[in-house]
Amino acid sequence: MKIIQVTDLHLVTPGDMLCELDPLKNLQACIANINENHADAELVIFTGDLSDTGGDDTYRALAGELEKLIPPYKLLLGNHDDRSAFLRVFGSVTPEDGFVQSVVNTAEGRLIFLDSLSEGFVEGRLDEARQAWLKRRLAEAADKPVFLFLHHPPFPMFMPLIDGLGLVEADALYALLREHGNVRHIFVGHAHRPVAGSWRGIPISVIRGTNHQNALDFTPDRIMTTLEPPAYAIVFIDRDMVIVHSHDFLDRTAAYR
Repeated sequence: MKIIQVTDLHLVTPGDMLCELDPLKNLQACIANINENHADAELVIFTGDLSDTGGDDTYRALAGELEKLIPPYKLLLGNHDDRSAFLRVFGSVTPEDGFVQSVVNTAEGRLIFLDSLSEGFVEGRLDEARQAWLKRRLAEAADKPVFLFLHHPPFPMFMPLIDGLGLVEADALYALLREHGNVRHIFVGHAHRPVAGSWRGIPISVIRGTNHQNALDFTPDRIMTTLEPPAYAIVFIDRDMVIVHSHDFLDRTAAYR
């Protein structure tokens, strides 16, 4: 199974710039690149911060671009998003327990898409309602493998300011995943960094956003924005492995021979 992960679009009003970049043009380039190279993907998953402002106009712009995307897609929310505005524009999305979360069953296992947005806060939350929802979805998976997608990392990356803005209820999340016992991978966004490793024995991966990035800087009191290339991930999953490629889709150096 091939899936694509895209994250942190940070769309603003069309025509406006963010960090001296045009988030909408970058998204258009991302979608064109996916269509050209990965039209056979089973699913494209956008892991939050679809909008930078939470404005209806940003979600309308996103909806227009997604009409051009060949593979099917799933949308998750991040801390910059506005749940009500998103649902106004994406009227076909049915909330579960009031949140933008769902599951997809595949031949390789169950994909779970978790809403970690706590509106008004940068940190992600997994309150009792979302924990109960996740517990039910894990129980339904029985002994099948589970692959979890959410915006906020529940694990540290040793970048102090970013680590303080992750998922607050990380311990509660781990307890649920440990109870299921067959969680193969956790995919997140939020950090605007390419990061891979494991958290309490569960493999994890993070990718860059499609607009601006955060610098590789371990200084305790700052987060620096960089213009490193935007990226998306190409993920291959089968019974034996999960392989994640990070693709810099606007890296012009890749064109040389």
